[in-house]
Amino acid sequence: MDTLTRMRAFIDVVEAEGFSAAARRTGRSKALLSKYVRELEDDLGALLLNRTTRQFSLTEAGHTYYRSASDILKEIDNLADLVREGNADLKGRLRVSVPRTFIDADVGQSLIDFAKAHPDVQLEIVADDRFVDLIEENFDLAIRITRLEDSGMIAKKLNDFRVHAVATADIVAQYGPLDHPQQLSGVPFIIDTNTRWHNNIRFVEKDGSTISVGVSGPIEVNSPQATVRAARAGLGVAIIPDFIANASIQSGELVTLFDDYIIKDRGIYAVYPHRRYLPAKVRSFVDFLANWFRQAR
Repeated sequence: MDTLTRMRAFIDVVEAEGFSAAARRTGRSKALLSKYVRELEDDLGALLLNRTTRQFSLTEAGHTYYRSASDILKEIDNLADLVREGNADLKGRLRVSVPRTFIDADVGQSLIDFAKAHPDVQLEIVADDRFVDLIEENFDLAIRITRLEDSGMIAKKLNDFRVHAVATADIVAQYGPLDHPQQLSGVPFIIDTNTRWHNNIRFVEKDGSTISVGVSGPIEVNSPQATVRAARAGLGVAIIPDFIANASIQSGELVTLFDDYIIKDRGIYAVYPHRRYLPAKVRSFVDFLANWFRQAR
């Protein structure tokens, strides 16, 4: 029995969080997977899993082996993808981390359209507003809506992105005229706790300097969709992503404020680990989304 087969069996068990679940997922028997893992441990001369009747846990050696083995197998699979790319359709699992802000908005349709265009790719979408560790949590790539900061990741910009400060005309009439962000300290504000700054909103002055304005208000919520609904209900001013706010702005339900003071160095990015052989399915996914956004403009 070759080492790669045993290695895959071990990774399957770890990622399925158990022998039984791994057996169901892979179509192999629990006994066979257990045999492969035991043989791998014998070859290595180290215990990788602490087993009990109901569960297991990784040993320190198991954690180390899992991280390295996952990278090795991905490189092998990616190399095979690269060789097959010109001769076969895209296949396999693609695990993607996506913000809920993205998947719940109209732009989330881009992922559905990709899945429809590539039925042999098993697209696993994990919606999570935190910045996941792509390598540790075994993601192929992530969609991030942010100001891109330096990292060890490779990033491709899919589309420009900005936020709008918005409110109903009634709020503007009640508290206005609102012509500078500093006035927000005296205006009810709807706080989206998904944003990095929460109760302190950053703006840029006309001279390029950055200012931070403390805000407070009647509602805090970790959802841009709920935030825009609260703004339309007249609960206060809100900062909302353009792809969520645009419909309400165009309909006249909301008006924009402080347009000249909004920070604009934001984008929607596809981010993935640097690898020698980039999987064809990752490259095709990123290219598909970039083209989708170009056509949507």
